[in-house]
Amino acid sequence: MCGRYVIVSKVSEIEQRFQVNMPFAYGPAYNIGPGSKVPVITLEKPHEVQLFVFGLTPFWASKRMYFFNARAEGDHNKDNDPTFRGAMGIINKPAFRKPIRSKRCLIIADAFIEGSKDKKLDEPHLVHLGKGERPFAFAGIYDEWVDKESGELVSSCAIITTVANDLLSLIPHHRSPVILSRKDEKRWLDPDLPLAEVTAMLQPYEAEKMNAYPIDKAIKHPRAQGVELISPKGAPLRSDTELVKEQELVLQGMGWSRARERRM
Repeated sequence: MCGRYVIVSKVSEIEQRFQVNMPFAYGPAYNIGPGSKVPVITLEKPHEVQLFVFGLTPFWASKRMYFFNARAEGDHNKDNDPTFRGAMGIINKPAFRKPIRSKRCLIIADAFIEGSKDKKLDEPHLVHLGKGERPFAFAGIYDEWVDKESGELVSSCAIITTVANDLLSLIPHHRSPVILSRKDEKRWLDPDLPLAEVTAMLQPYEAEKMNAYPIDKAIKHPRAQGVELISPKGAPLRSDTELVKEQELVLQGMGWSRARERRM
């Protein structure tokens, strides 16, 4: 699963990267979790960043729900076999079958946090892309729910997950968020894209383009914040030269240096 992630990019960097308008201040946020307000780009407003609740409540729900992840395989692949290449059952799940067809979004991130399968966030790692590839976008879905008591309209989202790639398996973790390549981001937001092409994108990101390193388990506390939460507590899982260079940026808080804070 992917229940925690990080955003440290400035508004201007997000706007430039995704060619959008972001009409509000945000971040840095070192420990985003379910219930947090998070920046997304939707199929309905592809040129504007909006704030949604992380944790999807289906439109038909009688009370608030927080589906923060949506399994690409749905009820298939219950053993989380990393070689699974079967049907994408997400298209049949009651909470997700409408959003996967007509309410897709990009969920903006700079990195995400994953724990081992057994110890979970008692053994957390920060996972990031190499070559300075940030911010990036998770494949997301969203929905709108009306609180019948208050009349409040709640827009909320979930990250789609798939099988673990080789890097996540080193943590070891059994799932991976779907991270979209740049060329697929616009396609993900295309309302006319055939469903078969949508589900074809629900694959793990290339492991050789990622790295991860252990961080302090203080991250497991939902209210914890601060750059120290993502400071390395050990060696990266991969040690090739290119990703070691990227690690130097991570040591500065994923690039959020004190100098940059003073310029804001």
